[in-house]
Amino acid sequence: MSAGTRIEARFADLKAERRAALVTFVTAGDPGYDTSLELLRALPDAGADVIELGMPFTDPMADGPAIQASSLRALAAGQNMIRTLKLVSEFREGDNATPIVLMGYYNPIYIYGVDRFIADAKAAGVDGLIVVDLPPEEDHELCIPALKQGLNFIRLATPTTDDKRLPKVLTNTSGFVYYVSVTGITGSKAPDISRVNEAVSRIKRHTDLPVAVGFGVRTAEQAAGIASGADGVVVGSALVNTIKESLDGNGTATDTTVANVLKLVGELAQGVRQGRSG
Repeated sequence: MSAGTRIEARFADLKAERRAALVTFVTAGDPGYDTSLELLRALPDAGADVIELGMPFTDPMADGPAIQASSLRALAAGQNMIRTLKLVSEFREGDNATPIVLMGYYNPIYIYGVDRFIADAKAAGVDGLIVVDLPPEEDHELCIPALKQGLNFIRLATPTTDDKRLPKVLTNTSGFVYYVSVTGITGSKAPDISRVNEAVSRIKRHTDLPVAVGFGVRTAEQAAGIASGADGVVVGSALVNTIKESLDGNGTATDTTVANVLKLVGELAQGVRQGRSG
């Protein structure tokens, strides 16, 4: 099993500081490789504690229109798994502390080759994986081999994951648990803070792992509310939409692209710190 990963170290440090983590999601290579790398390198100073990096895929079924569009922009710009892992490697040249989680779907990993992917991800400096379409029943495919190589495998729990199913979901999960705050696709609706906090409490009765909450978080106020009960707040669609809104008519980055995203990250980070998680 993985031990002493950057993810575990970061959440331990934040627990000591009595605050939640801001977990930021961006799609690798969106809207192009150079802009993506510039943004990735700047996220920690803007307030990101953990970075989720989306692996572009043509059919991201759990994602809403914003992240689907970001995947298509990245693929159109030439992004692939090799370039995604290169992004992580280049990020690691200047940052050896911030955890990087690759998030996406099994198909690109399967095509790349599972053993090759795990070895190359580990060498690049990846810390964990979220693969949304691999249930616990398929742990032998990727989860267990990844854990054996020291990568955290982070699982999703949802509002429909009841107490009977939850222990199965938590089996072999490490790093943190990602609680999906709403039913449906990413970015589709706002979370109900009181219900989210109740769900986090329920999950914590089953595990000592940190619980991070995502889907639908757009504002510093929402981030603060979730941070009052969770160990982490995940924001993705709002950041990806900010990228989209900054592009020119050709879908190319402008002078405002990185700056606008970092501004929103700073606001969200302030909200998370105000919310505080004990």
